[in-house]
Amino acid sequence: MDPLFMATSLFRRRRFEDCVTICTDILKKNPLDQAAWFLKARALTEQTYVDETEMEEEGIAELVMGDTGIADVARPGTSLKRPSGTSSRATSQGVRPLSQSGRPLSGFVRPGTQSARPKTMEQAIMAPRTASTARPVTSSSGRYVRLGTASMLTEVDGPFIDMSKMDLSKYAKRPTLAKALFEYLFYHENNVRSALELASLATEACEFEDWWWKTQLGKCYYRLGLYRDAEAQFRSALRQFQSIDTYLLLGKVCIKIDQPLSALDLYAEGLGKFPNDTSLLTGIARIHEGLNDLDKALVFYRDVLKSNSINVEAIACIATHHFYNDQPEIALRFYRRLLQLGVCNAELYANLGLSCFYAQQYDMALNCFNKALALASDENAADIWYNIGHVALGIGDSKLAYYAFKLTLACNSDHAEAYNNLGVLEWRRGHGEQALACFRSSARLAPHFYEPHYNMATASEKIGNLHDSYHYAKKSAEVFPGHLDTTELMKQLKQHFAAL
Repeated sequence: MDPLFMATSLFRRRRFEDCVTICTDILKKNPLDQAAWFLKARALTEQTYVDETEMEEEGIAELVMGDTGIADVARPGTSLKRPSGTSSRATSQGVRPLSQSGRPLSGFVRPGTQSARPKTMEQAIMAPRTASTARPVTSSSGRYVRLGTASMLTEVDGPFIDMSKMDLSKYAKRPTLAKALFEYLFYHENNVRSALELASLATEACEFEDWWWKTQLGKCYYRLGLYRDAEAQFRSALRQFQSIDTYLLLGKVCIKIDQPLSALDLYAEGLGKFPNDTSLLTGIARIHEGLNDLDKALVFYRDVLKSNSINVEAIACIATHHFYNDQPEIALRFYRRLLQLGVCNAELYANLGLSCFYAQQYDMALNCFNKALALASDENAADIWYNIGHVALGIGDSKLAYYAFKLTLACNSDHAEAYNNLGVLEWRRGHGEQALACFRSSARLAPHFYEPHYNMATASEKIGNLHDSYHYAKKSAEVFPGHLDTTELMKQLKQHFAAL
């Protein structure tokens, strides 16, 4: 069989490593074989390809020192950094947990949804750590890793393409080879500057009439942090040819510069060209969720399911919405649907267990948590034990809850919720100092939680330390202004102070 035909067959079957091996043997015999060179470049690109339309995790530099926002203090409802948390459409923090930025925790983990937007460098360094690593999240963690070493592994004598000896202007005039070379440089080598130079030369060679090259220019500018230049390129590409990817990339730029309303208008325009497209509908739902407008987000997630009934993100987010709206039976139906689709992980079984518990199906709840523990990894084991502690509190077994929260902290020593709940149990046992220490640890790790502040205020008031109690109650009121218990406690403390 012809080796090139065999390599092409392997490429179509996504067996990229075998394809690269055969192409390498062909190029050793004939280094000028353009077909083998093209196929090898495509295979290496596919091995490290990343969907650029999806949002990526923001690093410390982007969060703390980013200057892409339009206004430092934006109006509520117009910025992802300041969601409309005080409006009537927002979900109460007492019902659904919020992140440090004020966003409700979503039902589907996406880059950036669970991370906070710290205001100081100290918070930025502390916040993004996980149970398995103490290294803060940066923009190069897992996504933009330098992949030049990957090509070194495929070639014993050096890299597959030596950029120092390559004349990009010659390749720019040959569209087929230029596109393969660009994607190789951009995705495999992560050599954005050389990819940008090639895209600029190719755009000039086609007399600025090829929308594809303008889109690639926008990708390069976005990767380099030049968001306004990227926006100009994407809009120019849309004027020549409307494509779903370009709408998504332009919406990504708008979100990056904190213009969610512009992104919503753009996605709506895209839906006018491509009705019922699930990626555009999902983008709109995500923005509404980020703005704390959960009712509108739910409407668009349901529209996604009308077009694609097996969309995992939409099913998970709708299930979470019903769970936090005191409808565990409906949430259980959606989580079971995810199980039928083949999703099998610890998080899903934990959600199933909680839904069964609140739907009073206690036997199924315990079985689901056993399965979740069997599938748990070092990163999510803490959350599984934390939920088991909640179930133990619900059935009145405070001893099991105490040990579950202890195990939570053994798996993740930075689990703020576990510290808070453990402090409550220590207070019930009469260990006041240990309880206050747990509350302080929880407040230090998660200053956006109102529970530890309120618990410290209540504990201080009961032991007669009224000054500290008022101080902590004031902090709780700042985090959650609508908390009635905090308001009542502050009224009582003011009456005490007035009597003195």
